[in-house]
Amino acid sequence: MDLPVMPPLSPMLSKATKALPSPEAYHDGLQYEPKWDGFRCIVFRDGDEVELGSRNERPLTRYFPEVVEAVKASFPQRCVVDGEIVVAINGRLEFERLLERIHPADSRVRKLAAETPASFVAFDLLALGDDSLLDTPQGERRRLLEQALGPARPPIHLTPATTDQATAQEWFSMFEGAGLDGVVAKPRAATYEPNKRTLLKVKHERTADVVLAGYRLHKTSKPDEPLLGSLLLGLYNADGVLQHVGVSAAFPAARRAELIEELADLVIEPAGHPWAQWAAAEGGDRMPGAQSRWNAGKDLSWVPLDPVMVAEVGYDHMEGTRFRHTTQFKRWRPDRTPQSCTYEQLEEPVNYELDDILS
Repeated sequence: MDLPVMPPLSPMLSKATKALPSPEAYHDGLQYEPKWDGFRCIVFRDGDEVELGSRNERPLTRYFPEVVEAVKASFPQRCVVDGEIVVAINGRLEFERLLERIHPADSRVRKLAAETPASFVAFDLLALGDDSLLDTPQGERRRLLEQALGPARPPIHLTPATTDQATAQEWFSMFEGAGLDGVVAKPRAATYEPNKRTLLKVKHERTADVVLAGYRLHKTSKPDEPLLGSLLLGLYNADGVLQHVGVSAAFPAARRAELIEELADLVIEPAGHPWAQWAAAEGGDRMPGAQSRWNAGKDLSWVPLDPVMVAEVGYDHMEGTRFRHTTQFKRWRPDRTPQSCTYEQLEEPVNYELDDILS
C-alpha cells in the first residue's frame, strides 16, 4: 500500500457542547452532520489493497469482510475516507451487533457478515489519488467527498450534511428514533487534525432512577486500601426481573474510598443476589463479571450488593436494554423504592427510519 496518507492514523475527534453552536461564530460557517452510533473507521484503499483502521489504530479489516468488498466496488481506486461502520436491523442502528463481530473465529465473523451485514457511512475525505487532503478546508473536503462517492451504492453511504442550523436542530430531535445519538458540527474552514478534539458534538442528555446492585474495584485498588471503580446499575423489566443496564464510574479518588465504607453494610453473598442466575435468566447474555469482548484479560469481577438503594444518573442514549455509555452519577434517591425503577420511566425517542436518513 502506497498512499499520501498511510495507516495507522488516529481520527479527528469531537468535544461535547450543551447546545447546537451557531455558524455565525465561525469563519465560513459550520457543517452539521448526524452523529452515527457505530465503529469509527478510516478506510485506506490502494487498488485491491484495503485496510479498515479503528479509532485506536488497530485494524478492523478481518472483522468486516463485506465492507472490504463494498469498498472495492464503490470507492475510488486510491483514497482515504473517514466514516463509521454501522449495522442496521429493521431500520434502526444496532450497536450490539457490531460487538458480536469482534470474535477470534473467522468462520463466526463470516457467518455474521452474511446474516447481519454492516454498512459504511462516509463523512470525510482525507486523501484522493496522490493528494493528501489533511490541510484542505472542511468545506472543500466535503465537496470532493460528494464527487468521489457520488456513484457509490449500498452498503456504502454518504452522510447527510447541511449548513443550516435549523435543519440540524430538526435532525437532532428526529434522528434518534433511528438509533443516532446527536449532531456533529464541523467548522468549514478547519483542516483535518488527527487525534485532536476540534469538532463539536451535541448529544441527548437524560436522567433515570436506577437500582444500585453492586460495584467493581478500581484498577489501582489495594487489599489494604480498597477503591471503588464503578457502580453496577439495574432496572426492573416488565416481568419484575432486575436487569443489568450499565455503570457509573467517574468519582474522585477520595470519594472512591468513601464509597467502599458507605456501601460495606450492603455487601451480600453472590448466591443471594438477583443476578446469581443471570446467564440462565437472560438466555446467555453477559453478566457482570463476564469477560469483555474488547479485552479478554480485563478483570471484570464484582462485589454484589443488596439492591435496596436508588441513584439518579445521567445518560445520553440507550442501546437495546442497556445504557450505551457510562452514566454520570447525580445523587442518591432515598425517596424512591428500588421496585419503582423500571424501564417505563425512560423516554422513548420518536421512531424514524434509517433509510429515510440515508436517502
